[in-house]
Amino acid sequence: MKNKYTAPAQTRIGHVHLKVSDLQRSLDFYCGLLGFELITTYGEDAAFISAGGYHHHIGLNTWQSKGAPPAPKRSAGLFHTAILYPTRKDLAEILQRLIDEQYPISGASDHGVSEAIYLDDPDQNGVELYWDRPKDQWPKKEDGSIDMFTKTLDVESLLGELHK
Repeated sequence: MKNKYTAPAQTRIGHVHLKVSDLQRSLDFYCGLLGFELITTYGEDAAFISAGGYHHHIGLNTWQSKGAPPAPKRSAGLFHTAILYPTRKDLAEILQRLIDEQYPISGASDHGVSEAIYLDDPDQNGVELYWDRPKDQWPKKEDGSIDMFTKTLDVESLLGELHK
């Protein structure tokens, strides 16, 4: 690479497209449990889903993976899909939903800049549900860089948002 390139500040990840083994099972998870809306299907093999009417945040397809086992954990590939919630209360609401539905949660962390809940979808694809603290509250190192960390999430404090 000859010249350094910097992506524009407004650049963002628009969507993720996942290979799944059972489309309906994935729709039950992403739409039925997490609350995404089905936007469109492509026959019986693919679907686009979103929040708030966007054309799609998540694509799901079985084109190469119908009936296949989950990808091995110890291989190259997607670590997790991170779903950003607008507020701490929104994150508390989805956490309470997971608890009420007895859906397995694999972790819960405070990263300083964000709070996150971790779980796996039905195909063992990692999913992070999180909210970002306001940028002016992000912890900083002495040199001014962001001081991210991983600490245990105060789940009781998070769920306390539901009673405010």
